[in-house]
Amino acid sequence: MIRAVITGTGSALPARRVSNAQLAETVDTSDEWIVERTGIRFRYIAGPDETTATLAADAARAALAAADVAAQDIDLIVLATATPDQTFPSSATKVQAMLGINDCVAFDVAAVCSGFLYALQVADSMIRAGSARRALVIGSETFSRILDWEDRATCVLFGDGAGAIVLEAQESDARGVLAVRLHADGRHNGMLYVDGGPSTTGTVGKLRMKGREVFRHAVVNLASVLTETMAVVGLDASAIDWLVPHQANARILDATAKKLGLSPDKVIVTVDQHANTSAASVPLALDTAVRDGRIRRGDLIVLEAMGGGFTWGAAVVRF
Repeated sequence: MIRAVITGTGSALPARRVSNAQLAETVDTSDEWIVERTGIRFRYIAGPDETTATLAADAARAALAAADVAAQDIDLIVLATATPDQTFPSSATKVQAMLGINDCVAFDVAAVCSGFLYALQVADSMIRAGSARRALVIGSETFSRILDWEDRATCVLFGDGAGAIVLEAQESDARGVLAVRLHADGRHNGMLYVDGGPSTTGTVGKLRMKGREVFRHAVVNLASVLTETMAVVGLDASAIDWLVPHQANARILDATAKKLGLSPDKVIVTVDQHANTSAASVPLALDTAVRDGRIRRGDLIVLEAMGGGFTWGAAVVRF
């Protein structure tokens, strides 16, 4: 059976790291307030020369090096982002050029915090169909550019960054992407959105969120989609070696693990160091855990995320 196997991971963060204490110098907040409600201690903020595409390219280079794959061997780039460099062309094509790839399929996917799961499903499907052999799947964001820095309820939650994986077609009955399940429910647009866009206001807009409602939906939806996706492969949560969730809020991570009866020791948590990097958060957390030795070849991992839309999903992967 041809499966899409993860052969390399990579990530990239802006040069500037901002602590809660530093943020409190310009925003009406405090380190204690942020940590108690979110678990976040640091976030990275992109500088003038750092963009979604440059961060994505850096993460992609790291993933290619880890996989020992040359950029020219990539025939598909799927970039998940809600903060592209331009309205068009896609940031994926900018990454393609930065990597020196002369020709490959390259496009963006927009599903906000669930974007990396959506991009993974697309790449997995194209590899299984024989349309691609080696793919870069990237999540990259510069959410600092769409934050209202006077809204302390939202601006403290987000950061910038990128994560990437190399997917390769391999004959395997065990390793690779085993199952993905995705969902969306557009009725909840008003709970988490950006109040602008080319077709409506002609502006980029700023992020708006109803935090309590998002929290409630996140815990229910994430637990549900994880159980659903594990059922596809005939397993339950007890079989999971590592859960790599979207890094939105430590309280959501704790509540989801508790609802699933999953030990907190099996949950990869990086939200304290990176804050919520939207589509980048799952591959960032994955790369962190791979490089520090927690996730090893053969481990059964579950990736999951929920974001604006609402969109949500999960993937079961034998690493």
